[in-house]
Amino acid sequence: MVSGLAPGGARAVARCDALGVAPFSDMAGGLYRGYLTPAYAAAQQAVADWMAEAGMTVHRDAAANLIGRYEGVDPAAPALMIGSHLDSVRDGGRYDGPLGILLGVEAVAALHDSGRRQPFAIEVIAFGDEEGSRFPAAMLSSRAVAGTLKAEALDLVDGQGVALADAGVDIATYLSAARPPGTVRAYLEAHIEQGPLLEAEGLAVGTVTGIAAQLRYQVRVMGTAGHAGTTSMALRRDALPGAAEMVLAVERIARADASDLVATVGRIEALPGAVNVIPGEVCFTIDVRSGDAARRDRGAAVIVDAIAAIAAARQLGITTQLVHDLPASPCDPALMDLMDAAITGAGQPPRRLVSGAGHDAMVMAALCPTAMLFIRCRDGISHNPAEHVDPDDAEIALAVMSGFIERLGAQSDHG
Repeated sequence: MVSGLAPGGARAVARCDALGVAPFSDMAGGLYRGYLTPAYAAAQQAVADWMAEAGMTVHRDAAANLIGRYEGVDPAAPALMIGSHLDSVRDGGRYDGPLGILLGVEAVAALHDSGRRQPFAIEVIAFGDEEGSRFPAAMLSSRAVAGTLKAEALDLVDGQGVALADAGVDIATYLSAARPPGTVRAYLEAHIEQGPLLEAEGLAVGTVTGIAAQLRYQVRVMGTAGHAGTTSMALRRDALPGAAEMVLAVERIARADASDLVATVGRIEALPGAVNVIPGEVCFTIDVRSGDAARRDRGAAVIVDAIAAIAAARQLGITTQLVHDLPASPCDPALMDLMDAAITGAGQPPRRLVSGAGHDAMVMAALCPTAMLFIRCRDGISHNPAEHVDPDDAEIALAVMSGFIERLGAQSDHG
């Protein structure tokens, strides 16, 4: 698969393209690769073969993460971990996640082909569940590696009623994927920007300063279901118009803040879902983010108060459950300096930018210092089949990653 291409960034892009179709997708006519699905297993095997070809020893940990290890000169030295995620959203793009893994494979392949090793081992890790597109929790497998996952969080069931415990992992040993503190020197993740800034400024790559703080809520609005033809408008307690007013309030409040605060209603469901029945219940999500945790929290509090007031005015019941709270995650300052130097060394102007999207790096920060490299993507589009990365930009990203590794290795040589 993907034969005939020379090693490098273009090959990493081509391999992402190869993973974008069956048997590496569980969706006909598009890409969906959920955690522990047949497509996930097939993609893991393909990446495992590429890791072995690049000179790595390969294994899967207790959380079903795929890990390729390229030994260093000092087997006792803490390893540099390079990674991203192998799963995708439904009808997603081909590069969100896999590109960072496959660029890591290419960086190791270059060392292997030249017969060189760094003072430390390099581990390329393909995390299994960053998106949370199968089970109702995100970043399960990276949280397991970072040692921040709790046993009770594994009591999960997917949309088809399949429990995580029955999906192909051993719940009893899942948490043993945790890496002991001090065994990982740093975590490096290359990822498409998922935004338009780099393209707007004519830049191929940028150094990430940190990942925005996130809050996610599940909201349930309760009214009274009734016949659409026999219940007068004055007597209705229709949950859907109330939810619609709430959704508009979410947008209005985030816009009015005039900052980096963003708020999104990404999923909504009206029940019972019949054309001739007044909706008696509506469920929807709210996602609130900002680079500043205090701003995020203030914005979220205003939103929660506003939707409660709308419910009261319309005589609707409401429950608002916080389901996800991820703090802002700054990248390591020293590693950012190394990244800037590597970007300059690759002939590119350095540029620093914050990530509004979440990444495995924000979880790995609990285990070790982290660094991220953003790669330009066309029109800033992500989580969409139109996602596109220019192979020339991937070549630049690979040169930057290799320069970063060399500089980190030189620091080790100098004690």
